[in-house]
Amino acid sequence: MVRSLVVEADGGARGNPGPAAYGAVVRDAGTGEVLAELAEYLGETTNNVAEYRGAIAGVEHARELDPGAVVEVRLDSKLVVEQMSGRWKIKNEAMRALALRLRDVLPPSQVSYTWVPRERNKAADRLVNEMLDAALRGRAEPIRRLGGDQLAPVPTQDVVGSIDRGAELAPAPRVMVGWADVATPTVTVLARHGATALSLEKRFSGRGGFDAPLADIGERQAAALAREIAAREPVERIVASPLLRTRQTAHRVAETLGLPVETDEGLAECDFGVWDGLTFGEVRDRWPDELAAWLGSDDVAPPGGESFATCRDRVLEARARVVDRSPGARVLVVAHVTPIKILVADAVGAPLGSLYRMELSPCSISTLAWFPDGNASMFSFAESGHLRDVSARAGT
Repeated sequence: MVRSLVVEADGGARGNPGPAAYGAVVRDAGTGEVLAELAEYLGETTNNVAEYRGAIAGVEHARELDPGAVVEVRLDSKLVVEQMSGRWKIKNEAMRALALRLRDVLPPSQVSYTWVPRERNKAADRLVNEMLDAALRGRAEPIRRLGGDQLAPVPTQDVVGSIDRGAELAPAPRVMVGWADVATPTVTVLARHGATALSLEKRFSGRGGFDAPLADIGERQAAALAREIAAREPVERIVASPLLRTRQTAHRVAETLGLPVETDEGLAECDFGVWDGLTFGEVRDRWPDELAAWLGSDDVAPPGGESFATCRDRVLEARARVVDRSPGARVLVVAHVTPIKILVADAVGAPLGSLYRMELSPCSISTLAWFPDGNASMFSFAESGHLRDVSARAGT
């Protein structure tokens, strides 16, 4: 039977470039048992180099354990995952060398790469910071824990760079958005669809229930959105959720701009199961325990629906498709409350629970930039000045 292993890898630089380290955890895929914890100080380098080095160390150790194993590498670096999966080109020579080194550890048929949110990569991230903290205190020996808590020292001749042994720990320097010399990002202009009868009545309206059309005020909101988008910096593509209300909104903008509308299933609203079409109060009266569990955990789904965690996975996959097909472009994405909130939370590094603290008006605009190195920036959130004459309140 072929053995299955999971490598959780991370890397970080305090300053980017700055003092850097990688961390890697190797687990048995079936039991989740930790087989190895690995970390190494890399001297002065970048986040991307450290991310690649963590993946390399993890896969190399997996090969030591079983050269025939199937290995899933999980990273929160979109850059490494997309480049190693062959979806993004590698223009930087240093990155190309690291990618080739990683590719050659095991046959490509045995290795797959999966992007995970930062909060699901905590074990590897902890190792990175443990290694950096130790290195900045003058203890640069790599970490190699095998089979649990046993520490097996390894030679340190491969440690790159030198450390100021008197250095004090300090928070990573911050870089102001727009000040760093970075590649051109893909900009997603996120627009929520116009109001429907269900949204006006504050009813659950997901992808599994009634596919509601725009209400009259929703049509007017879509027209106002089209005028606003036309007045801004031009967009090159329009991508929408396949649900009727988003397609109607997107087509109103498309008519103004003369662009086609593409659809992506991953941008559809969360599936609220049997709660679709009901108000919050009606759900609370009929499913009090299920509602409490849903509100208490991102991994709990409504009866017959999907959890926010599951929804996040498909939304982020859709985001990757949009960015991959439009590098450096400006794309209008017409979607729903939950997918837009997920993208905003991901861009700013907020936990999934932050969805409960955001408010998005119908046809409001949020603008996010996705950089080739895996970083992201938020330029605006829930803009609605263009809707002052067509607010839902005025239309009810």
